[in-house]
Amino acid sequence: MNVSVALLVFLLIFVLIFILRMPIPMGMMTACVFYFLISGESTKMVAQQTLKTFYTNYTIIAVPLFIFAANVMNSGKVTEKVFGFAMGFVGRFKGGLGHVNVLASLVFSGMTGSAIADASGLGKMEIDAMRAEGYDDGFSCAITAASATIGPIFPPSIPMVIYSMLSGASVGALFMGGMVPGVLLAVALMIYIMMVAHKRNYPVSEKVKLMAFLKYTFNAIPAILTPVILLVGIYTGVMTPTEAGAVAGLYALIVALFGYRVLKWEGFKQVLIDTVKATGTTSIMIGAATTISYIVAKEHVAEIVANAITGFTDNKFVFLLIVNIAILVLGMFIDTSVIQVVFIPILLPIATAFGIDLVHFGLVVIFNMMIGLSTPPFGMLLFITSGISGTPLKDVIKEIVGPLVTMLVVLIVITYFPDVVLFLPRLLMNYTG
Repeated sequence: MNVSVALLVFLLIFVLIFILRMPIPMGMMTACVFYFLISGESTKMVAQQTLKTFYTNYTIIAVPLFIFAANVMNSGKVTEKVFGFAMGFVGRFKGGLGHVNVLASLVFSGMTGSAIADASGLGKMEIDAMRAEGYDDGFSCAITAASATIGPIFPPSIPMVIYSMLSGASVGALFMGGMVPGVLLAVALMIYIMMVAHKRNYPVSEKVKLMAFLKYTFNAIPAILTPVILLVGIYTGVMTPTEAGAVAGLYALIVALFGYRVLKWEGFKQVLIDTVKATGTTSIMIGAATTISYIVAKEHVAEIVANAITGFTDNKFVFLLIVNIAILVLGMFIDTSVIQVVFIPILLPIATAFGIDLVHFGLVVIFNMMIGLSTPPFGMLLFITSGISGTPLKDVIKEIVGPLVTMLVVLIVITYFPDVVLFLPRLLMNYTG
């Protein structure tokens, strides 16, 4: 195995990025620059390929559109409507507010496609409500972090759009494939909450009367319709996923401005600023990923990894186990966006060689990455829920163990039973892979 000096320097700088806690997008670009300086190669072709990625890839345009829609939905009282609607459904059960937390995240995921948006938007309201009824703060934060991971699994999903760009897999099939795993995760978390609630004698929330529930439902309808409009539009062929992103942004704006009348000029300006920042970060990441893909191809990194794996096993289920373990370990230390744009292009050819469906593989990888958002020591959702609630991080980490085990069980199910993911795409889209 011949490894060039340029590649060794690239890998060294890449590791230093995380040790020194540099801004990840700029750190990735820095590693790429050093590679080209040492290798002496012209960057002209790489620059052309990077620009081609942005200007000819129609799917990638959906990313800033969904980011904008998520920011709009997160800016007003939409979260209150969703929370009230969920309360009317499941608040009356043992550990009711824990169930409300999960159901609200499932509904909200259909509007944002982002775990961070879910945790930062609904999170404080959920944690404050659970604290007021006597739930342990660490438990409340852990459930909020775990339920937020449903966001990128249940459609629409920003990570799925990026995965589609990297792999060529159908965005529509990925969206459809995420429905059952998203609901399965919600049910599994509710079962865990029920067990803990009985053990710790957590309270039952006051039952919402019929008229109040109908009022909550009526108020939540404009928000709940967001995923319905998107998914119906995509699967009837009326809209492409990118056009659906534009419709989502426009519809979210109309709901916030005229439906709930909660978005003022200052709020709208902040939405635009946040969207530009997030889009800029994502764009740099994708640009760096394109450059890294060139380096990986030139240095035959994918072939080296493939030979190492196939030399160890020729069983695709063992390969999936290796992938899951690797991503789980990486997720403890590395941001999920880095895992997606750097490591997935290396693994995709190997998955294809093993005959693994790319939609199934995408859901396994994305689900696994979302677990990383709640995994110590650097899980982003742990820091968010700890920060917005004032709960010591150690208390959140202590309570996240149970939800993590629950999520891992669901991950095993979707990994080794592909039909859990592919059932709906095959049934409703005639998907054949």
